[in-house]
Amino acid sequence: MINLTINNNKVSVEEGITILKAANQIGVHIPTLCNLDMHDIKMMNKVATCRVCMVEIEGRKNLAPACSTEVTEGMVVHTNTLRAVKSRRAMVELLLSNHPKDCLICERNQNCELQSLAAELGIREIKYKVHRSEHKKDTSSFSLIRNADKCILCRRCETMCNEVQTVGVYSAVHRGFDTVIGTAFDNPMLDTVCTFCGQCVSVCPTGALTQVDNVSEVWAALNDPEKYVVVQTAPAVRVALGEEFGLPAGTNVKGKMVAALKHIGFKKVYDTVFAADLTIMEEANELIERINGNGRLPILTSCCPAWVKFIEHQFPELLDVPSTCKSPHEMFGAIAKTYLAKKLGIDPRKMVVVSVMPCIAKKYEAARPELSLGDDEKNVDLVISTRELTKMIREAGINFNMLPDEEYDEIMGTSSGAGVIFGTSGGVIEAALRTANVWLTGEKLGKIDFKELRGHKGIREAEVEINGNKYNIAIAHGLGNARELLENVRDNKANYHAIEIMACPRGCVGGGGQPYYEHDITVLDKRTESIFDDDEKSTIRFSHENPEIQKLYEEFLEKPGSHKAHELLHTKFTKRGLII
Repeated sequence: MINLTINNNKVSVEEGITILKAANQIGVHIPTLCNLDMHDIKMMNKVATCRVCMVEIEGRKNLAPACSTEVTEGMVVHTNTLRAVKSRRAMVELLLSNHPKDCLICERNQNCELQSLAAELGIREIKYKVHRSEHKKDTSSFSLIRNADKCILCRRCETMCNEVQTVGVYSAVHRGFDTVIGTAFDNPMLDTVCTFCGQCVSVCPTGALTQVDNVSEVWAALNDPEKYVVVQTAPAVRVALGEEFGLPAGTNVKGKMVAALKHIGFKKVYDTVFAADLTIMEEANELIERINGNGRLPILTSCCPAWVKFIEHQFPELLDVPSTCKSPHEMFGAIAKTYLAKKLGIDPRKMVVVSVMPCIAKKYEAARPELSLGDDEKNVDLVISTRELTKMIREAGINFNMLPDEEYDEIMGTSSGAGVIFGTSGGVIEAALRTANVWLTGEKLGKIDFKELRGHKGIREAEVEINGNKYNIAIAHGLGNARELLENVRDNKANYHAIEIMACPRGCVGGGGQPYYEHDITVLDKRTESIFDDDEKSTIRFSHENPEIQKLYEEFLEKPGSHKAHELLHTKFTKRGLII
């Protein structure tokens, strides 16, 4: 333990921690911008580039950055001296001098760390007059927008992309005033190895990285009398949306969300969990086929589009390993424009399918040409994030918290608890094992909860026994963890039967389109707890017991793995190169 004094408060802390951490332990606030410590997902930005957290240390001539200066025995620190405060203000004023002044129309208005810090420090004028840097805005991708003019060079996106996700898109280029965070050869984002997971957007403190906004397109479709607009909502949305309206983290607002969507004007409101059950029917069938020797093991889940693009770029030699199943919202779109349209008596060409997702990679996924019904008729027409749905609810003037709960529409509205847990890490493989367990044993009721698959570790392994046979299961959330697993598979260092991978921390609950959670991992834990609570309260907890799923196969798809099912519910993957 190290003994030091901070603002006349004596404190004893573990050796090796920074002044900033030590100050936080005793409730002393030191403002910072570039610092980001999310130890639970191995995210620690140590670059100390913003110099906002400067403090005075007795015996030292120069101020020191609290976020990167380790404590030493007997150290005496002052965080609020006139010298430290003036330095802090000067650094923020310098950042503001080279920052656009369009806060009122910025995507991050009222949710910008630079804006909040300027208010906290009482900055009312910008003293420094400089020639502001100008860069071309990158709007090439379907998922995110990169506006380097708003970048403060905190390097959080670089740390997240390179060290946590191990994708390697971002890097600082040029020097001095011309420094900018860019891509290899200054390529547009669409032409890079970016997976569009959106985690860089989640950690960006300003509006330098934002999601592509599809709200205006949804409003246009809703107001087109020739269009029949239906919407589906992913399970992770219901446990996060309430945070935007002041409700505690993890509050399940499914009923109010459905009511809000109906008030907004969607013709039908459906649950993507129905399509998650459909995914399990196909994926569990595929798992059993591979166990019986018809295909390569391990099988990898393919519900996460960011993870799919990651393996296409980084491990093209393993593309016969992922399940060929489309993701649930794409399966829903395919069935909506065929089976559902016929049931409703709607011309499929007039049907617009909108997905509300916790993930901005779903925007990119919806644009993939192989995910269409032919003649450029996409399975899903438009994707909006949880944050975008919030925007629509507010634009419509809806008092969200006062809405009475409403139910999803019928025909494709019934779902199981197994489909609900798709929203968190480990949920997809657990749902698949529930059904596979019943199919392999022939028993009416098999094991329901596979709690050995749950937890928060980035990589989890478990041995599951079904019908006397033992199966090795692995789970990873975060692409850096996925890389470690895949390298072991590629190099024959691991023997698994099935692997689930999700690109985001804790899975979809931590998706790049979810409400900003101020990097508080406990928020993701509460969302996860709510997901499992929803499952436990469900009257149906096996995907194959969903009566509407059974009816869909009887009337339309015949059986899991049928020719019709493969035509509509399965896809292919593309080998993509690396930019070095």
